[in-house]
Amino acid sequence: MRSFPRAVLAALTALASAVLVLPSSATAHAAPPGTPVSVWLTTPDRANLLAPQPGRSFDGQGSGPVISVDAGASYQSMVGFGASFTDSAAWLMANSPRRNEVMRELFHPVDGIGLSFLRQPIGASDFARNFYTYNDIPAGQTDYALSRFSIAHDEAYVLPVVRQALQLNPEISTMASPWSPPAWMKTNGNLIGGSLRPENRQVFSDYLTRFVQAYQAAGVPIDYLTTQNEPQYSPAGYPGSLYSPQEQSALINTLAPTLDRAGLDTGIVAWDHNWDRADFPMSVLSGPAAPNVAGVAWHCYGGSPSAQSTVRDAHPSYDVFFTECSGTRSADPANTFRDTLRWQTENLVIGATRNWARTVVLWNMALDPSGGPVIGSCTNCTGVVTLDNAAGTVQYNAEYYVLGHASRFVDPGAVRIASSTAASLPNVAFRNPDGSVAMIVLNTSGGAQSFQVAEGGSSFGYTLPAGSVATLTWDETGGNGGDPAATTLRGQASGRCLDVVDGGTANGTPVQLWDCHGGTAQRWTLAADGSVRALGRCLDVSGAGTANGTRVQTWECNGTAAQRWTLNAADDLVNTGSGRCLDAVDQGTGNGTRLQIWDCTGAANQKWTRAG
Repeated sequence: MRSFPRAVLAALTALASAVLVLPSSATAHAAPPGTPVSVWLTTPDRANLLAPQPGRSFDGQGSGPVISVDAGASYQSMVGFGASFTDSAAWLMANSPRRNEVMRELFHPVDGIGLSFLRQPIGASDFARNFYTYNDIPAGQTDYALSRFSIAHDEAYVLPVVRQALQLNPEISTMASPWSPPAWMKTNGNLIGGSLRPENRQVFSDYLTRFVQAYQAAGVPIDYLTTQNEPQYSPAGYPGSLYSPQEQSALINTLAPTLDRAGLDTGIVAWDHNWDRADFPMSVLSGPAAPNVAGVAWHCYGGSPSAQSTVRDAHPSYDVFFTECSGTRSADPANTFRDTLRWQTENLVIGATRNWARTVVLWNMALDPSGGPVIGSCTNCTGVVTLDNAAGTVQYNAEYYVLGHASRFVDPGAVRIASSTAASLPNVAFRNPDGSVAMIVLNTSGGAQSFQVAEGGSSFGYTLPAGSVATLTWDETGGNGGDPAATTLRGQASGRCLDVVDGGTANGTPVQLWDCHGGTAQRWTLAADGSVRALGRCLDVSGAGTANGTRVQTWECNGTAAQRWTLNAADDLVNTGSGRCLDAVDQGTGNGTRLQIWDCTGAANQKWTRAG
């Protein structure tokens, strides 16, 4: 975060949170007729998992309810979507034989779903292999100088995976939350139960400040800080600490000047608990700590997302963060994917953001097949991924796709824009900094639902299967269509070097499907200006080899043998499917992404590189 005086930060926060509504007739944003629309779909039967679908365009066709999008009516800007590397999740990830692959799928903005927010426990939570803080000392002793403060525990495996995430996606923001002060600071001398002694507010503020400094020095800046996870819940089996609104306010008013003296501009966020207690944050924001608060954090385990708007409407200058929700196995485990996909999409990705949330954060990034390691808490919780390190397997759960439908297409800094409601079709729309629009729609009905999307006088139609989620993206400015993988490619040689594979055309020119990442497939098409544009992932790479010293790919088009390339015994590249043969000539890289040079006609080479 940039360094501003806290009063200036409060003013900037108020400005960023204010809604800007322009009359529809004055909006500068409209999708002209013919604007292409890209579609990604997840179905409850898992037949489609964030899978690209045949595109649409603003063609005036379609039937059913109309969802009107107005990019001239804008609301909160987004900070990010993500989950938590609890002690358990970080330990599993650090020791997974599939670590690099899974981390890339989680955090890389192009090759994965581009998660952009982390909420990190300060010390142990219930999902830990043992209970700890960063200043544990023998019972009966104190350490007001914090001489034994150390984050060495986290250096073993928590910080390494967090740093890897930041390396994969430098746009990640981070929030940190304590489950308990060190036991010696509490009324009962125990991490479980009790509360912070009033006389220890300053040393606990020093402790939290030391944590922010230590993480920053370790390469992990802390953008936001809460003073207590779930301050109105005292768990019987894992760390916790009770606070009243007045006690939280007093701690915030001690912590804020402590952070200021250390030169830290970390924003302090109040509450960090369920939707069913709006009175608590209302009290904090109406009290003496209000000038030192950046926003309010919420959890999903009671109440409804509308509580966020209740507090935000009363105190519009404060940001809203949604910071925790854990998936759980359904009574019939076979229904877990279906149930989680619907509930979390409806209540979190759509519900929380339509109620001003700037973040949507699930709980454990990873758990093992038994839902652990866990101490004294949920025994049927699910993570974003399930890692079985003994078997070397990974399962991408419904949570991964729930987050991916937003995080892959909604960039940090995107602004929520107006979209009308429709029966059985909850939805939310965002406009990215590059001008592209991403809209997430859920079908809560028992059957397929046709609907229309209208913006600025143009519209298109789509039919969404029952219980399914779709992300629809378009860009009326002629950019990349809202897909972060759709960086424009431009030819460095004359002529268009694309062969027919799927039998389709783009602007009258045949379309070629090929693998551009050496492992992650892309579908490329020609834009009106002759550039090549990625439309999404649709190839299953099945092998690789070399031909005449040049590395080539073997692939299928959409899982069929329509266009499959292999090497024969003579090391020649052979087309085993239909279509003209394409010879590999050379390869290069563009911004770290593998590119191919192809000889389309046997005479003219065409090398494609990233524009800009």
